[in-house]
Amino acid sequence: MQTTAADRPSRFPLIFEGLIWGLYVCLYKYNDFMTEAARLHRPVGRSNFPYPQIILFALLATLYIVPYYRWLVPVLLRRRRYALLGVASILYLWWGIKLNTALAHGLFQYVASPPLLAEFYHHGLQEASYAALRLRQPYLSLLFTDLLAFSCVAFVRVAFEQEYRRRHLEKDHMALQMEQLKAQLQPHFLFNTLNSIYGLSLAGSPETPRFILLLSELMRYVLYDSGKQQIALAEEVSFLENYFELEQRKYAGARVQLQTVGDPTGVQVPPLLLLPLVENSFKHGRHHFSDNASVEATLTTTPGCLHFLIENDMLPEAPVASPKRSGGIGLQNIRQRLELYYPGAHELRLTEHDGRYRAELTLRL
Repeated sequence: MQTTAADRPSRFPLIFEGLIWGLYVCLYKYNDFMTEAARLHRPVGRSNFPYPQIILFALLATLYIVPYYRWLVPVLLRRRRYALLGVASILYLWWGIKLNTALAHGLFQYVASPPLLAEFYHHGLQEASYAALRLRQPYLSLLFTDLLAFSCVAFVRVAFEQEYRRRHLEKDHMALQMEQLKAQLQPHFLFNTLNSIYGLSLAGSPETPRFILLLSELMRYVLYDSGKQQIALAEEVSFLENYFELEQRKYAGARVQLQTVGDPTGVQVPPLLLLPLVENSFKHGRHHFSDNASVEATLTTTPGCLHFLIENDMLPEAPVASPKRSGGIGLQNIRQRLELYYPGAHELRLTEHDGRYRAELTLRL
């Protein structure tokens, strides 16, 4: 099945995460560390970004937060362990920022550029080490802003992940419904056509061999091509033409015709979508008993729209005492499939007037 843009995860969480690292870490935290460094020694010269090495230091000093928002928060949120998430967040962030900052100070004091930054890194390492031993937290303001900024990243990631999962569950459920509807339609169609062959064989009709050949073509389409999600409209039209020829051979005196208007090239439709309307017209048409009856259909294709119209002469009213046969699978089937395939983009009208039954379907492709 072809993958569409809706099937792929949104890139927004990744873009949002990049913005937090770029704007918050590389600018805000750089400014905070730069203010601390300027207390020890004034920057040389005038520049908007003196000592750009501190940007790299800020990135390294913030790496402790990555496991927090990429693993700890999503895992505990999925398991709904909210109390554990609160306790684990406090413990992890309290120690994580001190140990990570101490490590960053320790590494950068050996690669300080210019060398006068070595004092800033050395002083920071001493302060972080002392804070760890005394259970003191000298980075409360940074800890709070880190928590706020990257918690937003974590919640955005979780929200988009859940939405992506929900969308795929709905799609899988819809696909399962469609397969069930197709599976329901196939034996229904086979049941109707086998009844027709049985009638011809009893009458010894010379049309029986051609009838069986047409039926084999129809069943090949039903059993194999109908398993696809979408199929070319031209193939669906060819299937309907065979069906109409089959019915015309059964009722040679009646007027049975299918007319196509427009170019179906490039149009894709769900397989067997129109079959229930066609079957319903032939099943309940007056051509069973009278040659002065018809089943006429027109399939019109225009850019962005498909219109199917089928009419048949209705059977006379059945006597009250006659047994009522079961049925109705086809029309219920097509209504459900239309809701699944074309929600809000279809119109199906079934009307009766002057002894004629009319089914009209319009699809906005």
